[in-house]
Amino acid sequence: MAHKQRSILQCRFLRNYGSHTNPIRSNGPTTTKIDLRDESDDYVARLASKLPHSLSLADLVKHGRPPLSAQALFSSASFTSSLLPVRLAHRLQALRNLPFIVVSNPHITQIYNNYVHSLKILLPYREKRITNLEDEIKFTEVMADLVQTHSNTIPILARGFLECRKYINPAQVTKFLDEHLRTRIGTRLIAEQHIALHLSSLPHNSSHGAITSQNASSTYIGVIDTALRPAEIIRQCESFVSEICELKYGVRPSVIINGEPETIFAHVPTHLEYIVTELLKNAFRATVENGQEREPIVVTIAASPESRDTPPLGGKKSNLNPSFPGVTIRIRDRGGGISPENLPNIWAYSFTTFGDDDIHEIGKEKIDGLNTISGSGGDSSSLAGLGYGLPLGRAYAQHFGGDISVQSLWGWGTDVYLKLIGLGKI
Repeated sequence: MAHKQRSILQCRFLRNYGSHTNPIRSNGPTTTKIDLRDESDDYVARLASKLPHSLSLADLVKHGRPPLSAQALFSSASFTSSLLPVRLAHRLQALRNLPFIVVSNPHITQIYNNYVHSLKILLPYREKRITNLEDEIKFTEVMADLVQTHSNTIPILARGFLECRKYINPAQVTKFLDEHLRTRIGTRLIAEQHIALHLSSLPHNSSHGAITSQNASSTYIGVIDTALRPAEIIRQCESFVSEICELKYGVRPSVIINGEPETIFAHVPTHLEYIVTELLKNAFRATVENGQEREPIVVTIAASPESRDTPPLGGKKSNLNPSFPGVTIRIRDRGGGISPENLPNIWAYSFTTFGDDDIHEIGKEKIDGLNTISGSGGDSSSLAGLGYGLPLGRAYAQHFGGDISVQSLWGWGTDVYLKLIGLGKI
């Protein structure tokens, strides 16, 4: 699946370049104590006062299809280094704006220290243009460090908020996590895109023969698949969720894909994979627990019509099959719908009926979004308590102009509409 490809890219980079300069730490900076009131406070505030660049899919592919020339690779590195410091500073400022007792929580402090560390190792590249291969390799190591350091940010934050729920209201938690997740999605994607372009580009082959360029027929530009087939992703996710469902309940509903299953478009496959997995988990669980396991879950794919007035990106015709600029996916189940009293709360990370004594209990059915994200809700592969998939999935969808909407017919079932915006022809 798509997330495996991302892990392989990171492992390949660490294997080939981990000892080229300074080795990348395996556990990030969390063991290093960083003074929260250091001399960089004013600089962080100045960076945070700037509006972050609004990232688009077009930004990520503008350097061209791999393998890139040396100059295009240097341009990608410089573009990446110009975006990330402002994004990191915004998150630091948001953490500082939390109540002091919340920021003092060791989990929240750990995340703060991680962001301080990442900003400090990025700042030398903010004013420096990367113009040679050695600097580009070192910069890509910094990107790998950033991705690795922040890989568990959301679960750690969720644990911190869970422990501080007496001191911060659910609306504040939802607002903070929504903003943080949206920024984190873009930050991680920017870093991973450069790492992927680095690994698939020719300038490194002369000095590092272990790295091979992407096949000329590949549909990938970095981490973006320019000919992504939603039907294939849906089937992969169905297989994964079906196994979980059968393990837990002893049965598995079937999935029917109709509409336009041959649709292709340009998007980030890991994003679609995450969203569809979470939506199918919810649909499978509701269907089985409503006693309707013999009723299929119906997934309808509808391609958005491509605008005839929109020229191909870069003004060049593509040899690929034409891809549509977007897609809408409807997931329909017979799971009984969502009760009217719960429907307004489905987008809240901290929606819960838990009491304080329940927070550390594992395996309970009453598990809210924060419990599930932070790992306190038991096995992450369980179908129980997966309501958090909606707010997280919606954040992924909305990042590039898409959305998730829910239509519930209480007593019958639920329709979930996932809309994603792609790039069109490339």
